Amino acid sequence: MKKVILIGFFTLSAFFATAQETPFTLHTPTGDLFGTLTIPETKQPVPVVLLIAGSGPTDRDGNSPKLHLETNTYKQLADSLLKSNIAMLRYDKRGIGASHAAFKSEADMTFTDYINDAVLFVKTLKEDKRFSKVYIAGHSEGSLLGMMAANQIPVAGYISIAGVGEPLGETLRKQIAVQAPAIAQIFNKLMDTLETGHKVTPPDTPVLSTLFRQSIQPYMISVVKIHPQKEIAKLHCPVLILQGSTDLQVKPENADWLKAACPQAELVKIDGMNHILKTAPAAMMVNFATYQQPELPIRSELVQAIRKFVH
Repeated sequence: MKKVILIGFFTLSAFFATAQETPFTLHTPTGDLFGTLTIPETKQPVPVVLLIAGSGPTDRDGNSPKLHLETNTYKQLADSLLKSNIAMLRYDKRGIGASHAAFKSEADMTFTDYINDAVLFVKTLKEDKRFSKVYIAGHSEGSLLGMMAANQIPVAGYISIAGVGEPLGETLRKQIAVQAPAIAQIFNKLMDTLETGHKVTPPDTPVLSTLFRQSIQPYMISVVKIHPQKEIAKLHCPVLILQGSTDLQVKPENADWLKAACPQAELVKIDGMNHILKTAPAAMMVNFATYQQPELPIRSELVQAIRKFVH
């Protein structure tokens, strides 16, 4: 049976079946966004978590052929929460996976576009009588997206998973200082300009010309000005911060910064959990090897913390 819900200029199509995992399509004037709804088979309303994926071409399951990611992390999380009577909607962000056609040109995309999509998903879930409460969970860059969305529309709670606790510009500066110190000084000056809201002329050097290509600059300008600590401090809902000790992409101190900015938040650190939420040592090669081992389970402590927070 197909149910269509009209919301202003938007329509949401959800296909209901006896299966616990069903497709979920959000129609917008600029294209369709596709996701997967995992929902318990019950007649009683259940809480639902909207999961927002991390940066890059990472799909609703936590995989990306371009980035050589084979993790199934998000699918595993949805399946685990299902056993605790918690629904989850995970989706391909605009321009990614099945939602590729909804992507505008790179020069026209901003961080705000992704925030607006998340807000619209929350609105549709809140109007769905199958759900008692709506939560937002964001992983990595999705943490900042979810944070911004939760500041625009009331939710029952917000969950940051491996979220960055400093502005993007600061993170990039640190990465360049370690990975390409020879261009760090020029990089910093270019970032300084973007942070003032002005475009820069891409340098002739190969790396910098790619990082600062004209088409990506509007997006960078829209995101580098956002400070996660200031945004999380604005939230008026329960907050859960989750962080692994062997995360090599988002260092554990980021969670401390978020907690300091939002003292009422619950902080859960999981020893031996890496960025894709699985068990891994701090050794780089072994840690990153797990990114291509989808059979590895996500950490049970993560699932338990979310289950406790939601219920």
